[in-house]
Order: sequence, then structure tokens, then C-alpha cells
Amino acid sequence: MREDENRLIDTVLFDLDGTLLPMDQDEFVRGYFGLLVKKMAPYGYEPQKLIDAVWSGTEAMVRNDGSRSNEIAFWERFSQIYGRDMSGDIPLFEEFYRVEFQGAQACCGFNPQAAETVRWLHGLGMRVILATNPIFPAIATESRIRWAGLAPQDFELYTTYENIGCSKPNPAYYREIIRRQELNPAACLMVGNDVGEDMVAAATGMQVFLLTDCMINKEEKDISVYPHGGFGELREFVAKNRGCAIDGSAV
Repeated sequence: MREDENRLIDTVLFDLDGTLLPMDQDEFVRGYFGLLVKKMAPYGYEPQKLIDAVWSGTEAMVRNDGSRSNEIAFWERFSQIYGRDMSGDIPLFEEFYRVEFQGAQACCGFNPQAAETVRWLHGLGMRVILATNPIFPAIATESRIRWAGLAPQDFELYTTYENIGCSKPNPAYYREIIRRQELNPAACLMVGNDVGEDMVAAATGMQVFLLTDCMINKEEKDISVYPHGGFGELREFVAKNRGCAIDGSAV
């Protein structure tokens, strides 16, 4: 056990997709691409090439080293595929996220305990950050926050492709949040559903909690090494750490 493992948690970082916002990731991706290709086809975007270009741009964001924003990394790669500067089409994609993308909410679930837990943490005086993989623009991230029954202002920071230059599962993503928000990693708890992308936060000194409702464990790792469970178990974990009851009263 690390010497700082029982340090009082003062900041909770949440993943979004599959954590605060229940979803089957594969179903969501299919729905998202279906809406995107329908939107862009009239503008000369061949469906499969568009999908491949988005995936390639996503890979560029995942490989990004922080020297530029993920937004720049994405559009550089996207433009390379199409052999021309695509910046003139960005407003089309922004319109997609404002309008057609809202249909992707149908591919997501809803768990009222997500918003309840965030507000419970606020009631304990804790800092709350949305550490969602920053591969979407802010407009899409803000929509997904609302789909979860929350508001962007519920978080002191939420990462988007415009405001950060690295992605999960790179530990540098978490280190940048720590640097930017002046956090003590030992006093932070990262909560997420993806073993490979979220539990890696432990490499920065953060504590972690695996939310198992929509768990992703591609490498079939032993999850018993992580505190885990649903939102009820998460609240119990935090309450025990802070020496209080679930209702916030002292014990």
C-alpha cells in the first residue's frame, strides 16, 4: 500500500462516456457516424472515406504530445487525407454538433445517480473535474454533459479537443490536468469505466475508482486490484475516505 493511499480526497475527476453518461460505446459510435455521414454526404463527403478520416484524426489526437491542441492535430491529419485545407468546412461540422449530433442521445442511457453523485460531492465541498477524453469539440462535450443530467458549470474544468494537447491513455493527459488546476494527485480520485484509459491515472499518483456499470476492459485485466462498483459503492468509498456518513454527517 502506498504511504499516501489513505490521503483525504479533495478532488474527484470523472470520465463521461460510459461513466456519468451510460452507453454501449459501439452502439454510440455507430449512431454517431450514421448521423455524421448523412449530414456530410450532400457536401461531397463519401461515407467510408469520411469515417476513415475521422478515425485517423482521432489517432492523431491520441498520439498528440502536447505541442499543439488536439483540435489542430485532428484537422492537420484530416486535411492531409483530403489533400487540401479543410478549415473552410469546419463550420459544417460545428453545425452538425449543434443540430444533428443531438440525435445521438438516443444511443445513450440515463442514470440519475450520476448527477446526484456530482451534487453530493459538491455538498461535501469537493472539487469536481470532468476528465473526458478530449477528442470532441466543446459543443459536443457540453451536449453530452447535459444528456447526463448535468451542466457544464458543474465542473471546474472539462477537457475538449480545443483546450488540451494530449489524450487518454497517455498519463501526460492527467499530468496536464494536475498542472493546470494545481492539484495534489494524492488527494485526487479518478472515476471511470475504462480499465485501459481511466485506471492509468494511478500512474500519476492519483487514487482511482472503476465504475462497473458500463465497464470496458479490453485486455481483461484483474479488476480486483481497483476499488470498483456502482455509484453507491463510489459514495461509500468517498465517505469512508473522508470519515463521514453517506449523508455527509460525521461518524
